[in-house]
Amino acid sequence: MFLAEGLKLVGQAFDSHAEIQQLIFCPDLLISEYGQSLIERAKGLGIETLEVNAIVFESLARKDKPQGIAALVKQNWQRIENIQLREEKSTWLVIEAIQNPGNLGTVIRTCDATGVSGLLLLPNSTDPYDPAAVKASMGGVFTVPHYNLSYAQLSQFISANPELAVVGTSDKAKQNAFTFAYPNHTLFLIGSERQGLSPELTDLSHQMISIPMTGACDSLNLSVATGIILYEIFNQRSGLLRT
Repeated sequence: MFLAEGLKLVGQAFDSHAEIQQLIFCPDLLISEYGQSLIERAKGLGIETLEVNAIVFESLARKDKPQGIAALVKQNWQRIENIQLREEKSTWLVIEAIQNPGNLGTVIRTCDATGVSGLLLLPNSTDPYDPAAVKASMGGVFTVPHYNLSYAQLSQFISANPELAVVGTSDKAKQNAFTFAYPNHTLFLIGSERQGLSPELTDLSHQMISIPMTGACDSLNLSVATGIILYEIFNQRSGLLRT
């Protein structure tokens, strides 16, 4: 289970048909009509509701100004064995040993915005259901399929789907991320904040790309670098970015 707090996250949990076990609310803090409608929605679906006072709700809330509503939700991990490349085009993101839950939540939010088919998390990665990750995802934790897998499972997945182009990232790569033509089915690999892509994942890559940079800094924030490349893939596929 995990706790989703606030109107945006709880509303997305309902809209995504997440398994909500309990809705927690505080009448003194929940002042919006939309929030009241979520309570009625929960009751209509037979979801347990728990009314608490402001002191109790503020003791469990992480928001500075809590909105008076939260939901206890079942985690929804997907199985790598169930993936089938049925769509004409797809983008899959693999992250290795990401440590910062806020960064992971931001990545999940970007995955939702760019239509990523799935997020594959390798060992030693932070938890997408960490409260900081859930908050930063802005509801993306409910909409982006996510998988927890080993290196062996990733290798098997790549072997079983030869149509996947495996694209890794490295600051030493000569191929520019903005001039590379991303194939219809792309598996994008990105390494940890501190060490980058491991030799094991580099060996699995069919192509290595880099983001061109100037200035004194030698790297970008992981979530920023991921967002840049995901939007480049999105732009090449759609031909037009939404604003």
